[in-house]
Amino acid sequence: MVLALWLMADGTIRSMGQDRLARAVDVDLAGLADIYASGSEAELIERIGDRLELISREADRPHYLLARDDGTRLAGDLRRWPMLSAQLSEAGQVRMVNGDAVYGRATQLAPDLRLLVAREFGDDTALRRRMLLVFLAGGAALVLGVGAIGWLAGRRLSGRIDLVNNAFREPDANLKLSDGGDEIDELARQSAAAIARMQRLVEAHRETSDHVAHEIRTPLMHLDNRLIKALHAGPTEPVAEKLVAARDDIRRLIAMLEALLDIASSKARRGDRHGLRTVNLSQLVQRVCDLYADSAEESGHRCVCDIADNVHLQGEEMQLTRLVTNLLDNAFKYVPVGGLVTLTLRPGPVLSVEDDGPGVPVAAQADIFKRFKRGGTAQDLAQGSGLGLALAKAIAERHDLDLSLNDSPQGALFVLRRADAEGGK
Repeated sequence: MVLALWLMADGTIRSMGQDRLARAVDVDLAGLADIYASGSEAELIERIGDRLELISREADRPHYLLARDDGTRLAGDLRRWPMLSAQLSEAGQVRMVNGDAVYGRATQLAPDLRLLVAREFGDDTALRRRMLLVFLAGGAALVLGVGAIGWLAGRRLSGRIDLVNNAFREPDANLKLSDGGDEIDELARQSAAAIARMQRLVEAHRETSDHVAHEIRTPLMHLDNRLIKALHAGPTEPVAEKLVAARDDIRRLIAMLEALLDIASSKARRGDRHGLRTVNLSQLVQRVCDLYADSAEESGHRCVCDIADNVHLQGEEMQLTRLVTNLLDNAFKYVPVGGLVTLTLRPGPVLSVEDDGPGVPVAAQADIFKRFKRGGTAQDLAQGSGLGLALAKAIAERHDLDLSLNDSPQGALFVLRRADAEGGK
C-alpha cells in the first residue's frame, strides 16, 4: 500500500512539474508577444537578449529563437527551427544542439516572423528524493504501528481464547467471564455453561450408579452373611455344598458388578487427564510379578518377568495395577499346569504378556475385549464373567494406551503400548 501511494505521489510530482513548465512557457511567450505588439522587432530582440542574460542560472532556464519564415535566425540561443508549426501555435519537445530535450511552444508574430520559447525540464530529483524518504519513514512507522496493534490484539485474543480452552481443561476452575463482549465472550460463556451441565449430568449418573450398586451389593452381602451362619449351623454335606456354591455365585455377582462399574468409570474418563500422576511403571510391574511368581510355584506354573528400569507413565497407580493383574490372571487361567507366562516391559512403555497355552480361538479374537466375551470352549465359558479383558481395555484407553491381541507362534500375546505409537492400533 505504501508503494502504491509513493507511485501515485511520484506521478503527481512529475505531472505538476510538466504543468508548471507549460505555464511558464506560455506566460513567457505571451509576454514577448505583447512586447512585439506594443513595440518593435528591435525591442523584442533586445528583450530576448536581456532574458538570456538575467536568468541563465535557473534550473529550468529558457531558450529562445526569433526567426524569419525562411529560417533566418534573428535572436536567441537556439540554432534551428524545430518541427513545430508556428501558425498552429504547437507545443512539444524540442531537441537542442547538444541533444538535450526541452519543452517549447511556437507562435506566429507576423507574416514573416515567428517566435519559439522553450524551457528545460526542471530537476525534481531532490523533491522526489525527499518525498521518498518521507514515504519510507511513514511506511516504516505504519508497519510498526500496525504490527504493534496486531501484536496487542493477538495477545488479547489469545487470552480470551484461553478462557475457552480453560473451560475444557479445568472445568472446576472459576472462570472470570464478562457479561458483555462479542462472539468470543459468548463462546466462552456457552462453553463454560456446557461443561457445567455435563459435569452435573456426569455427577448425577455417577451418584445413581453408586446408589444402584450399593442397593444391589448390600442385600447380596446380607445374603452371604446368612449363608455363612447357615454353614456354621452344621447342615448336612449336600446342603453345605449347595450353600458354598451359592456363596461363590454371590461373590461372582459382586465382582461382576464392581467390574462393570469400573469399566463404565474408565470409559467415562477416557481422555481426562485429571487425577493422573507420574507412576514408576517398572516398580509397579515388579511388585505384581513378585506376587504372581510366588503363587505360580504353588499352582505348578512358571512366571518369568523381564522388566526395564525407570519406565514411567502418567496414570493412576491402582488402575494400572489392576490392568496388569487382569492380564496375568487371564494368562494363568488358561495356561495348563507346567505352562509358562512371560511378562516383558520396555520403554515406551511397551508391556507384553505372553503364554504358551492353547491361545485364543480365531473366531473369538475379534470380540475378546468385549464385555461378557470369553473363549469358545465349555471350560472357558465356565471360568470367570468375561469382564477381565474388557476392564483392562477400558483402563488402557483411560491412560491413552492401546491393548491389543497380537499374533504369536503359540498361546496368546497381549501387548500394551501408547495409542499413538506405531503399530499401536
